[in-house]
Amino acid sequence: MITKTIGELAVLCGGTLFAGDEKTAQANFAGVTTDSRKAGAGRLFVPLSGERFDGHDFAAVAREQGAAASLWQQERPVPPELADWNLVLVADPLAALQQLAAAYRLELPVQVIGITGSNGKTTTKDMVAAVLATVFRVHKTAGNFNNHIGLPLTILEMDQQTEVLVLEMGMSGFGEIAELAAIAHPDYAVITNIGDAHLLQLGSRAGIAAAKLELAESVRPHGVIIYNGDEPLLQEGLGKEGFVQEAVSLQSFGLGDTCSWQVAGAAIEAAGASFKLKAAVSAVSVSPSEPSEGPGASSAEERTAAAHDISQADWRIPVPGVHNVMNAAAAIAIGWNMGVPVDRIREGLAGLKLSAMRIEQIDAFNGATLLNDAYNASPTAMKAAIDMAEQLEGFGCKWLVLGDMLELGPEEAELHRSVGRYITPSKADRVLFYGPLSRFASESAAPQFADGAVCHFEDKAALAASLRSWLQPNDLVLVKGSRGMRMEDVVRALEK
Repeated sequence: MITKTIGELAVLCGGTLFAGDEKTAQANFAGVTTDSRKAGAGRLFVPLSGERFDGHDFAAVAREQGAAASLWQQERPVPPELADWNLVLVADPLAALQQLAAAYRLELPVQVIGITGSNGKTTTKDMVAAVLATVFRVHKTAGNFNNHIGLPLTILEMDQQTEVLVLEMGMSGFGEIAELAAIAHPDYAVITNIGDAHLLQLGSRAGIAAAKLELAESVRPHGVIIYNGDEPLLQEGLGKEGFVQEAVSLQSFGLGDTCSWQVAGAAIEAAGASFKLKAAVSAVSVSPSEPSEGPGASSAEERTAAAHDISQADWRIPVPGVHNVMNAAAAIAIGWNMGVPVDRIREGLAGLKLSAMRIEQIDAFNGATLLNDAYNASPTAMKAAIDMAEQLEGFGCKWLVLGDMLELGPEEAELHRSVGRYITPSKADRVLFYGPLSRFASESAAPQFADGAVCHFEDKAALAASLRSWLQPNDLVLVKGSRGMRMEDVVRALEK
């Protein structure tokens, strides 16, 4: 984590010392927090303000917890009980936090990988980090700590010996990815896909693509952009003259014949997936303008041989779904670009541990298999999860338990209907919907099934109780919905 003197802090974040004496300037801090309850001994407290709270009101608590210093908005009076503390006056504590993180990132000889997309960001981040950690000292975003506050905190928590920083970048509006990239200065970018999330804020899939491409536009010279080659909107955006920086390599992954990294032969099981990955060497750079150094370094000849080995290998990941195969393809591509040997890439993927509620396999109380994919949902992600359920074999009854998809804008009713129409008896045997918007999906799905196979619930507890009474030991249950629906409550009601 970042360790500095208070004097150095003031310089890096553009602030001034409140006390102004040499003793204050020479005092040290280690680590940063915005939560006064987690201030801990020696940390820097950053008081952020929102609509319903003001972090300055909790600065005294942070000091009691052992914090060494605090930022302080310069227009606010300093209360007497804090006048003898190590305070750094700044115009805006949040902006100062971001400026400090950007300075710390540039201070260290670290390679930064930024990952964004409508779906699959967190899973891809976990996969990339797992692959690279077999060779490099890696620091990654915890959970989905991926916004204008979480990203700088992630950077500042990075150990000074870190070699690779893997950052997830989320957004809900235009300019937000650009803001994160300005802090992170990425050397590599991964864009997983363009879906339907945040249609309410961005208006269209084209708008979503433009917002995600802010990351690609920010990649440093001689960097690499790895993107979903099956998405025309990404191809179009990246193809604009002068869009990317000098000597940036563009590499695509996907099912299409023109992809630099082409997925083929995917086989899906509940415990994972296997696939082949054809590396089109002619479509990827094998002689980077700025060769990497350190444990991942490799020559052009070695990289060409590694691309051949990737094409010959049988790949396997411990999570199901074609969409996760695509995420793995991006992670393999990053590993190859950074000189990770093929056997180490395989080792990293085999030992993958995903963040919670991303197709998390759990045993039900009676031995049935639960797939907890309840972290979030959009129409694209929902259909991918439904496809995954269709591909799984060897189960009795396949249940889909689906909650509302939120933040879809004026088309939310039709988008739910489209998901309902997408569900057929070949994909699942029984479907249980929860939430007011999911009624539209239920009404569209029901005509395709026998009576009683599709049910809608307004009460989540009633849904869980009904499913518990119907569930058989050999059944499969996939649970998914937007974060606000908290569909994991159903999982908890069923788990062993």
